[in-house]
Amino acid sequence: MKKENGFSLLELLIVVAIILLIATIAIPSLLRSRQAANESHAVANLRTLNTAEVSYISSNQTFGALPELVTAGLLDARYTAGSAGYNFDVTLSGNSLDYTATAIAQSTNSGRYDYYTKPDYVIRYSSDPLRAPTGLSGAPVR
Repeated sequence: MKKENGFSLLELLIVVAIILLIATIAIPSLLRSRQAANESHAVANLRTLNTAEVSYISSNQTFGALPELVTAGLLDARYTAGSAGYNFDVTLSGNSLDYTATAIAQSTNSGRYDYYTKPDYVIRYSSDPLRAPTGLSGAPVR
């Protein structure tokens, strides 16, 4: 009788089971890492947006909306199109002497928190269950 080379079905099933076990451990960790990277990207972009607002108000005596900041060359177009899982917006109020800049996650997989900042230049994350910064409830990012 000749001995055949190769793997048995049982050996292949064991290898597939081990690969699935490793995948179930690794994939949630990778998703959490991507969320953390998106969140730090959003905070960094809000800091850049604050800097752009300071530059804009020094030359125009009012804060600028997002399209005005892009037109002035203080921000690039990714702020209007969204970047790294977050959409950015600037809402002006009080005769353009007050603003709220927001970074809202495009989905729950993109980020766990939504971020916002006001003219005090403190970036806060929304602790609101609806994740909307309309109530402006949140704690400063540390």
